[in-house]
Amino acid sequence: MPKERIDRRAIWRLIQPYWVSEEKWRARGLLLAIVALALGMVYLEVLFNTWNREFYNALETKNYQVFIEQLWRFSYLAFIFIAVAIYRIYLTQSLQMRWRVWMTKQYMARWLDHRAYYRIEQKHAADNPDQRIAEDLNFLTSGTLSLSLGLLSSVVTLLSFIGILWSVSGPISFLLGTQEITIPGYMVWFAIAYAGIGSAIVGLVGWPLIGKNFYQQRFEADFRFGLIRVRENAEAVALYRGEAQEQAQLDSRFQRIRDNWWGIMRTTKTLNLVSTFYSQFANIFPFLMAAPRYFSGAITLGGLMQISSAFGQVQGALSWFITAFSDLAAWKASVNRLAGFHAAVDAVHADIDGVMVTQNNVGAILIDQLRLDLPDGSPLTVTFSADIQAGQRILVAGPSGCGKSTLLRALAGIWPYGSGSMEIPKSWKLLFLPQKSYLPIGTLRAAIAYPASEKTYTDLAIQHYLDLCKLPHLKAQLDQADNWSQRLSPGEQQRVAFVRALLMRPDVLFMDEASSALDTETEDLVYQLLLQDLPEAAMVSVAHRENVAKYHKIRWQFSAGVQASIVTGDEAERKPYAIQCIKAGKSQT
Repeated sequence: MPKERIDRRAIWRLIQPYWVSEEKWRARGLLLAIVALALGMVYLEVLFNTWNREFYNALETKNYQVFIEQLWRFSYLAFIFIAVAIYRIYLTQSLQMRWRVWMTKQYMARWLDHRAYYRIEQKHAADNPDQRIAEDLNFLTSGTLSLSLGLLSSVVTLLSFIGILWSVSGPISFLLGTQEITIPGYMVWFAIAYAGIGSAIVGLVGWPLIGKNFYQQRFEADFRFGLIRVRENAEAVALYRGEAQEQAQLDSRFQRIRDNWWGIMRTTKTLNLVSTFYSQFANIFPFLMAAPRYFSGAITLGGLMQISSAFGQVQGALSWFITAFSDLAAWKASVNRLAGFHAAVDAVHADIDGVMVTQNNVGAILIDQLRLDLPDGSPLTVTFSADIQAGQRILVAGPSGCGKSTLLRALAGIWPYGSGSMEIPKSWKLLFLPQKSYLPIGTLRAAIAYPASEKTYTDLAIQHYLDLCKLPHLKAQLDQADNWSQRLSPGEQQRVAFVRALLMRPDVLFMDEASSALDTETEDLVYQLLLQDLPEAAMVSVAHRENVAKYHKIRWQFSAGVQASIVTGDEAERKPYAIQCIKAGKSQT
């Protein structure tokens, strides 16, 4: 069984929000209409049950007039039944989509809010969140409606037909030794016993399907993600000649799908064997039980057919668990995964400890007693304080793995691991340029303007900076839609990021190896453009190449600290890093 277990309260927390939301009245109105139609269908089944008795009695007595009347009666009942069934499905699908739309918007907002998507990936708190939002929410809404409405119909059907079956079946008497035993409404007891035994067997046989469906959805999502990774990194895979390795990894992921699917098939085969035998035998079971009274003359043919029809309705209602078990198993697996994802997002939003990022009106970024840790809690840096003032040019340098990029993540508010606080001016606009620029799929104009709207900047402004950043060949492609992260080279992508920075004109520009793919001449060009066009903006650069040092007046140098800690696993000693602030020939730790 999967480790992501949930209780009834967790299920209610997933289902309840929509029904108390701003759409509650429309949702409740649709649900009431659907329930009314479902109850109408049960009532029509009751009328059909009565029709069975009248129609077959007419056949038995060869009453032609009643026979014709019952045919007309069946015609209009069937017409009404078809109309009710169609609109029940139509309104159910409408409610399902409305519910799914609302849930998807809520979950996407929660996933993106407070950068929960980033934290979940860091901690591996929930696998494949895309699949949980896209597919599991669909299972939740469609499965909850179909299963709950099916259960409601079964309960109402049971209440409607159990009295009919009790009255028409009558008592049965038999000798047990020398004592005569009489069972009133005996067909009701036979129906309960038949459905009870069948449900118990199906539950025992089919229970493993819940865990297997849970893992099947995970394995399918993992395999799909692997295929997407190959597509997104097609050039790198081709250059490395990595097809054999990718084939092996994809085969391994697909093998898990195949193995788990065979397990589902074996369980489903046994489940189908039990449920098919159960449903087929149910067709003749009421005739076997009612035959003695029919052949004794206690009931007519119409009465026999009414008993058969009523028994089928009662037995079908009592067998809801059997007929819905496969859907119930798939729904339960999806709900388990969705509840796990919901808990992971809630944990991110509730985790307020660590590095605090707030706003101020001082006119400078203030870093106070900041210590950066790794996600496992081990220290990355010693405690330090610093500030970033308007117009400052700061180079962050040090060996790989010392925490330079992590410092920028903390300033961006996406790295909470550690202690201390940072204050950022409320009116300042910050822009972070990572080493690998993000270019959304769409038009080139939208990719350059990101995260602003594609209409934010004029074509003249975009073309001006494309020329300055040595990208004149892209000016004619602004309206062309493409996957630009695959279309453009790493150097072109970094220059597009600089075009974005020059257009946005931030108050502080953070660059994490943002020019690493550029040659020295182009790197000098873009830095000179930044100094020329953004003279008032602060600039913080993480770089290994000393070529960019000449464009900065302050150096934050990461160096090995004096405190020591032991890294578990490889038993290697690692020391937290300290930061030296070097300015005008002086240094300050």
